[in-house]
Amino acid sequence: MSLIIKQRLAGWDVWGDVKISNAVHWVLELAIKDGELGAFETLMNDMVTATQANEPGATHYEWFVSDDKTSCHIYERYVDSAAVLTHLGNFGAHFSERFMAVFEPTRLTVYGNPSAEVRGALAGFGAVHMEQAGGFAR
Repeated sequence: MSLIIKQRLAGWDVWGDVKISNAVHWVLELAIKDGELGAFETLMNDMVTATQANEPGATHYEWFVSDDKTSCHIYERYVDSAAVLTHLGNFGAHFSERFMAVFEPTRLTVYGNPSAEVRGALAGFGAVHMEQAGGFAR
């Protein structure tokens, strides 16, 4: 049996010679409520603009919509749990009410190793957490 030593090094967890990022990312799957397509487009534009302008810790914030315009996936990636908490604070303060009027969340899959505070904040969306088991990012 081998021993794996885990160290904290400049924002990375190091396991042997494999670096695993502290980034937290997810795919949020949503159903667009009937009659809300116009509100969806306005809300998306407002949220993208605000996130890009005010959240430097958000490295990816991409929205995708199905051909029939009934479902949306949002891919979000943050440098760390602190950046996620910043985003969630902004979301709660400025967008949550409109968001829930437009969408019905259907699935949230979270990747990485978020803090306990982030896990708690995402629990209301029924988050499924997936820890990185291997691989790499360039």
